[in-house]
Amino acid sequence: MHNLSEQVVLVTGASAGIGTALAMLLAQKFPGIKLILAARNADKLEQVADLCRKAGAEVLVVPTDLEEIEQVENLAKTAIAHFGKVDALVNNAGYGQMGPLELIPNQAVERQFKTNVIGPLALIRAIVPMMRDAGGGRIINISSLGGRLAFPFGGMYSASKFALEALSDSLRMELEPFNIKVSVIEPGPVSTEFFIVAAQAVEDTVATPENTPYRAAFKHLEGLEQRTRSRAWTSERVAQVIIQALQSRNPQPRYIAATGGKFLLFMMTKVLPTKLVDKFWQRFYGINLVAQEWQNSPK
Repeated sequence: MHNLSEQVVLVTGASAGIGTALAMLLAQKFPGIKLILAARNADKLEQVADLCRKAGAEVLVVPTDLEEIEQVENLAKTAIAHFGKVDALVNNAGYGQMGPLELIPNQAVERQFKTNVIGPLALIRAIVPMMRDAGGGRIINISSLGGRLAFPFGGMYSASKFALEALSDSLRMELEPFNIKVSVIEPGPVSTEFFIVAAQAVEDTVATPENTPYRAAFKHLEGLEQRTRSRAWTSERVAQVIIQALQSRNPQPRYIAATGGKFLLFMMTKVLPTKLVDKFWQRFYGINLVAQEWQNSPK
């Protein structure tokens, strides 16, 4: 087990949700740990940093927008210049662009991939040379069950997480000779602002959803958070899984952080026919209602 109290850990998306929970747990469990906290919201970052400092951590705050590669590269340079190294990188920042693929504009597609894929990859590329020279390191990429399963209205989010998982697999093999360990964390539903942000992303990118052919599914989606609430993990519970990956001398390639997640993936990818899986997700996300409404509407 690694003594994280002697480590320097960089966490993106640290101003809310899983990122905040992780920073707080690291500060509380490992007094003396050095944290670099990054996110777009500087005020929220400072609030989290103050709590971590009170718990005994040394904290560097670097406001960063992952959509801006120059800011991402500056984050790496600032972190290394301040602490002299980064032992572990947790690529946690991300969001979900929801909605039917035909209605998501190109600008929103670009933003989804910049935040969830291109930014994290740029940060990895900026950190890896230092880790290699230091004799090793740890990279944790926060994906999702949506990085293994695609579903209606979540295609853009899943595409970005599928990409992050593919990059993680390649990096795990490429960086192994340098003692740099790469793992993926796959949460299911989490009690965070994810659904609020996802709903806002739909509102910002899909004009007048009620006037689209998918209006029945949009209406159905309004109750999605309530339907998944009973299975949702807290941010702190997911953060504990991340800490497990950070501490392990031989971390797993993937950690599933979801109730019944292993069983769900096994059934959906290994056992059930694809058509049956499709029908399940169509009902869950209200696409069956779209079919009914469309068939009954005058053409």
